[in-house]
Amino acid sequence: MKHEMKLNNGPFMNFKLGTKTIEMRLNDEKRRLVKVGDIIEFTNRDNGEKFEAKVIEIYPFSSFDGLYNYFDKKVLGYNDDEYADPNDMSQYYSKEDIEKYGVLGIEVTLL
Repeated sequence: MKHEMKLNNGPFMNFKLGTKTIEMRLNDEKRRLVKVGDIIEFTNRDNGEKFEAKVIEIYPFSSFDGLYNYFDKKVLGYNDDEYADPNDMSQYYSKEDIEKYGVLGIEVTLL
């Protein structure tokens, strides 16, 4: 199955450079359809550029705290000099939705 997801320019470029390998999303109805082996087409919100990646693993967590504690910050898209804060995800998802659905780390490899 093929899925479509949009990314801001920073995460998009980090995937293309190979430093980011985990996409963090809410585990809502749409993301529950994503399975290992599926293809995700990522689109850069800034310029419309696209790439495809294959899902190689899915990691469910009850919160972004657990996800951030499990992974090295680089694979989540942070630079060495940046602090990886799970609260950064509150700009995308409400506390209520995180509690309701939980979250996912979707590990991908570029095609």
